Amino acid sequence: MINEVFMPALSSTMTEGKIVAWVKSPGDKVEKGETVVVVESDKADMDVESFYEGYLAAIVVAAGETAPVGAAIALVVETEAEIATAQQQSPPAAKLEVTVTTSAAPAIATSVSPSSTNGGSAGNGRLTVSPRARKLAKDLKVDLNTLKGSGPHGRIIAEDVEAAGGIAATPPSATTAPTVVPSVPVAAVPSRPAAAPTPIVLGQQVPLNTLQNAVVRSMMASLEVPTFHVSYKITTDNLDKLYKQVKSKGVTMTALLAKAVAVTLQKHPIVNANYVNQSINYPAAINVAIAVAMDDGGLITPVLQKADQMDLYSLSRTWKDLVDRARTKQLQPDEYSTGTIAISNLGMFGVDRFDAILPPGMGSILAIGASLPTVVATDDGLLGVKRQMQVNMTCDHRIIYGANAAAFLKDLAKLIETDAQSLTL
Repeated sequence: MINEVFMPALSSTMTEGKIVAWVKSPGDKVEKGETVVVVESDKADMDVESFYEGYLAAIVVAAGETAPVGAAIALVVETEAEIATAQQQSPPAAKLEVTVTTSAAPAIATSVSPSSTNGGSAGNGRLTVSPRARKLAKDLKVDLNTLKGSGPHGRIIAEDVEAAGGIAATPPSATTAPTVVPSVPVAAVPSRPAAAPTPIVLGQQVPLNTLQNAVVRSMMASLEVPTFHVSYKITTDNLDKLYKQVKSKGVTMTALLAKAVAVTLQKHPIVNANYVNQSINYPAAINVAIAVAMDDGGLITPVLQKADQMDLYSLSRTWKDLVDRARTKQLQPDEYSTGTIAISNLGMFGVDRFDAILPPGMGSILAIGASLPTVVATDDGLLGVKRQMQVNMTCDHRIIYGANAAAFLKDLAKLIETDAQSLTL
């Protein structure tokens, strides 16, 4: 019997997927639930598992190529004798609609598991391995079961396989390097030192990758929303003082800002709302999404779920974990698609002000600039110097009005300027 492996829908917006790597080759034995291919969705790499036991007979879509959701990407047969017959068959022309979640296997021919499952050995005994590490292990004939992962949550990464295979990392040669310029991130959070971006070769036209195409679709969808902007200067002297106190405990400025925004939203549910089918949807939780630039292009918005209910230190640890896994494409869909308000912070680059485009499905986004020394008039009529940052808020005017945004920003400023210490409670 010949069974088809279909391109799964890894998110509600996904229309096609790219084959990152085939873990199995034609003729290889395949167990039910065993990973056969790694597929790149909009913002994550996902393991696609066989729903059948047998042999991988034919690969219909090669590594590096894309296929629409529901298209056949491989054929699996029950016996070795059927391999030749399967290889003579053509993939079906009709597109089949498939809906897949990351927590359950589809009832067709594949199941999907996110590359962000816990550690090198998950609770069910399965290894968690990065796509590149799987390919290297196969090439170097390294048994993954003998390795201990050094990646986030014990995930086995390429460096673990290289070390087991006796390959030492060597710096790239500069003798034949082409003329390049570094790529510039659109938005980023300085939670950890970023890896060197892929060089841009001058004179070369490079197609957008899957993540960049997803950003394009989101930005185009945003053009249909009527938006307006409201700006507010916030004095950060007290916030800066608090940051110096908690920095040694692993708290980042990003965490402080996210916490301040989340706490303020408790008083302004309309700013946390979004427009759905001629109605205002008030989410049950305050989920703060924060833009992070990806090293290979595009950006992603990891989400701090229920940020107002988390203590500052737990929130900081959660944020570091989210960023680490975002940069290695290990986030699960609900970790980047459930935001109710967004933050884009370019202050670390010295940018004093900018406007952010409203992400689809949200009612507002905050564009935060750098905190800079500013000459201001004091209450006694004299001149003084205080550190101030400008926050520009983009709002969906279908549900949020100018007074709503102004009231929110006023309360956010009051919290940061006069009660920043309460963020640690």
